[in-house]
Amino acid sequence: MEKNRSTFERAVRVHAPGAADVLQIDEIAVGWPGPGEVRIRHHACGLNFIDVYFRSGLYPMDLPGRLGAEAAGVVEAVGDGVGHLRRGDRVAYACLPPGAYSTARVMPAKNVVRLPDEIDFETGAAMMLKGLTAQYLLRRTLPQGGLQAGDFVLFHAAAGGVGLIACQWARAMGLELIGTAGSAEKCELALAHGAAHAINYRDDDFVERVREITGGRGVKVVYDSVGKDTFAGSLACLRPFGLLAVFGSSSGPVPPFSLQLLAAKSLHVTRPTLFTHLDSAETTREMADELFEMVGSGQVRIPVERRYALADVAIAHRDLEARLTTGCSVLIP
Repeated sequence: MEKNRSTFERAVRVHAPGAADVLQIDEIAVGWPGPGEVRIRHHACGLNFIDVYFRSGLYPMDLPGRLGAEAAGVVEAVGDGVGHLRRGDRVAYACLPPGAYSTARVMPAKNVVRLPDEIDFETGAAMMLKGLTAQYLLRRTLPQGGLQAGDFVLFHAAAGGVGLIACQWARAMGLELIGTAGSAEKCELALAHGAAHAINYRDDDFVERVREITGGRGVKVVYDSVGKDTFAGSLACLRPFGLLAVFGSSSGPVPPFSLQLLAAKSLHVTRPTLFTHLDSAETTREMADELFEMVGSGQVRIPVERRYALADVAIAHRDLEARLTTGCSVLIP
């Protein structure tokens, strides 16, 4: 490829927020990477429900906007100052700004890592956002004293994309993960992936069940991506000095609350995000290496259940919104 020469590539863009029909495939110019950047040719692009939030306008973005925060492919060019990547490297990433729904892109290099040969592009594209989220939760977002084998933790939405990875990772760590889900089938799925216990929150009071399972002691940490609907119950499930990590808000944001709610048991609450952890190339590689080790060893499996052509992105979004997907799904450029 001739330096400074742009090529026209296909990219999914949103010109106005709305339903899946607003997704449009445009031809856009993709040029040469500047300092600290790389150009990547995508082989697979990850699909996540957060993409629906950006498309619908729930999460604001500049228009026309692009979608997708994870992908895998091959480095086509490297900008000045990038020392950890070379042309021809197989790579994967989870990164903002969005733009993974495309055949190629130029992007910051700090969140791009080499993909081990034993991990294929589809798995690499499907696992970065969800896998790195599980990593920073279980390995970096820790209660007082950390986590040891045998400790009880509560994980809401345990049958979701992040949850199924967390179930497997927790089992490898020897943790007693209690998962919640919205159906008997989803509870069985969480158990099959390593949850020690599963609670169908539509049939049971998860606070009471956690008390029963833990002998009244409570859990050391709750990982909660649901937010508003589970916040009070999550606090009630914690043992003294326990930690509530609210890392999502699928039911809506947690409303303002009094700090006095934490006083009786000296509780801790945090609102972490993945991209504050991915603040440097060194940290990103460290986190990704641990994820790759777990996947390469077979302790964590990343099932890619559905594949869609880039041209069928609207169908993919409709399936996401209809909850027709299980495991992971990818777009193939």
